[in-house]
Amino acid sequence: MSLFVILNLGVFALLLAWLAHRRRGGAPLSSTVLVGLLAGVVLGAALQAAYGHGHPAVAATIDWVGVVGGGYVRLLQMIVMPLVLVSILSAVTRLDDARALGRISAGVLGVLMLTTAVSAAIGIGVARLFRLSADGLVQGARELEQGAAIQAKAGDAAGLDVPRLLLSFIPTNPYADLAGSRPTSIIGVVIFAVLLGFAALALRRESPETGARVIDAMDAVQKLVTQLVRMVIRLTPYGVLALMTKVVATSNPQDILRLGGFVAASYVGLGLILMAHAALLALTGINPVRHFREVWPVLTFAFSSRSSAAAIPLNVEAQTRRLGVPPAIANFAASFGATIGQNGCAGLYPAMLAMMIAPSVGIDPTAPQFLATLVLVVTLGSFGIAGVGGGATFAAIVVLSALDLPIALAGLLISIEPLIDMGRTAVNVSGAMTAGAVTSRVLGQTETVPEREPVIATAVPTAHTGWRRIAAR
Repeated sequence: MSLFVILNLGVFALLLAWLAHRRRGGAPLSSTVLVGLLAGVVLGAALQAAYGHGHPAVAATIDWVGVVGGGYVRLLQMIVMPLVLVSILSAVTRLDDARALGRISAGVLGVLMLTTAVSAAIGIGVARLFRLSADGLVQGARELEQGAAIQAKAGDAAGLDVPRLLLSFIPTNPYADLAGSRPTSIIGVVIFAVLLGFAALALRRESPETGARVIDAMDAVQKLVTQLVRMVIRLTPYGVLALMTKVVATSNPQDILRLGGFVAASYVGLGLILMAHAALLALTGINPVRHFREVWPVLTFAFSSRSSAAAIPLNVEAQTRRLGVPPAIANFAASFGATIGQNGCAGLYPAMLAMMIAPSVGIDPTAPQFLATLVLVVTLGSFGIAGVGGGATFAAIVVLSALDLPIALAGLLISIEPLIDMGRTAVNVSGAMTAGAVTSRVLGQTETVPEREPVIATAVPTAHTGWRRIAAR
């Protein structure tokens, strides 16, 4: 290890110690996460300025910094499946009316589909506003390689239809789904937890004493997993610092400048989607300013980690503790939002790509029929990508294939993919939390949360209302 790498890591260690000192001094988690993000940007930019892009000292530094960032992401991924399983299982056993589960699912999926359609329309608008086109984009070695890889992946999406998609949601091996072996594993775990909850309710009706013991055991496991989640979430500022350092230090400024128009258009579109989320929240009586203030740490993590699935624990925690959303709705929204109706990856991005590529094959992108078809295909495709692995790449494959547009041209943006994917992921997670908050409010199940919580709030079951808030130090 060179002296330069040791000095770089020393600076990184001092920043970690500074964040820890802030937390011990009573600084809120949300503000410490923001400070960690800004510190990561500064450190990453400093590494770029001092050594230049691709320098061996930067690569060696990032390898060690990645232990902190990657380790934090792995811890969150570790608790995703246990959290989804026990939270939904416990929530179902507390439902007075099983039909409420249908209303929750319909509400969450309805909001996700609506916001995805709006995202597609925004993608069309910003593509026209910035006059984006695939003509003139450079096809270097990386672009050609990515285009070939996308062509190869297209086979996974071929032949996907609604019956097969729905069948893929049903788990055949719950243990395999808990290990995340399939693209639809999260939905499979949700379905397994719901069925197991119904079985517990049936057992309580047939044998009240045995059923009560089973449900009490489920509650105990849920409290254990929830405590584990909170332990991991406390590490968020350090993980965000490491992740942002890596992103900024490894970004290529030349690629960003070359494709700056698409980057700018993407972030304008993502900002407009967040405004659409705010409008939807306001229409249902939710204060958008307070909503985004409470969920800011989750969006910050999603931005720096580029993983909607890894953000599920923070997503659920923010909805239940900060927004007053019942655990059942929060878990459904977070789980479905990570695989279905991703506003950034499956809404905005494929719509922008289609608008860019259409003129290259002689299609008028302003034709009303093309625009209507594009919005419809993007909206339905955002549901379908859950059956083939999710993510922006498969969303692009599904949409471009349905419109008979060349798939390989999507590889032209590989050099800036990480940069725009950060914003897309944050918007995906925002859409999921918006779906949870709106569904909870429309169904009249939102609990009142104090404007400022001086202590940790925990959702606990009650005999009358189902859920209330208590404060625990």
